[in-house]
Amino acid sequence: MEFETLVQTRRSVRGYQDKPVARDVIEEIIQVAKGAPSSMNTQPWNLYVVTGEPLNRIRKGNTENMVAGVKPQRDFPTKEAYEGIHRQRQIEIAVQLFEAMGIERDDKAKRTDWVMRGFRQFDAPVSIVLTYDKVLEPAAIAQFDLGAISYGICLAAWERGLGTVINGQGVMQTPVVREHAGIPDDQSILTCIAMGYPNDEFSANSVKSRRAEAKDFVHFVGFE
Repeated sequence: MEFETLVQTRRSVRGYQDKPVARDVIEEIIQVAKGAPSSMNTQPWNLYVVTGEPLNRIRKGNTENMVAGVKPQRDFPTKEAYEGIHRQRQIEIAVQLFEAMGIERDDKAKRTDWVMRGFRQFDAPVSIVLTYDKVLEPAAIAQFDLGAISYGICLAAWERGLGTVINGQGVMQTPVVREHAGIPDDQSILTCIAMGYPNDEFSANSVKSRRAEAKDFVHFVGFE
């Protein structure tokens, strides 16, 4: 697939087939994605590719804790609520998804179920948990670099017929993830990427988020 086509057609996938993903395919994806740039070639990423029973235990613990009212436990500070244009964009994609899924504004049961899907990493057969070494904290640069390899993973997966969604909800309870993915205490968990073969009958998979016009965020300086 040509690069521009790859970028323009990729979308976040939130519904997956009950079909395993072969390890050699994932290894191939990571082999491509590791070419991502990083600050001073530090390559600060660690990837934990989780499937099967360990992933099911993460889903179970993450969901049970959230339902029980356990506060999210992340390894770094996060923004509690978006404001302004960022909040507007968050609402816009939520509206697109809910319309696709037929979830009405006052349908509390369906809205709750949707949130639970995020905590379950959208029931994907594979989750890639991304971490960095704690010695890199404060880690804004390392986190930026992990974003680069994350995008590489998403693109390389899409080219091979696999869907992904970068999903912070799936690691809301980092002690659970750390225990079942075997992540040592000297690493900070940043996020995870759900991965699997898209379920074409899952309505939300048809949603392509709308993007701002370049003129709204690009500032050319010094050009004629």
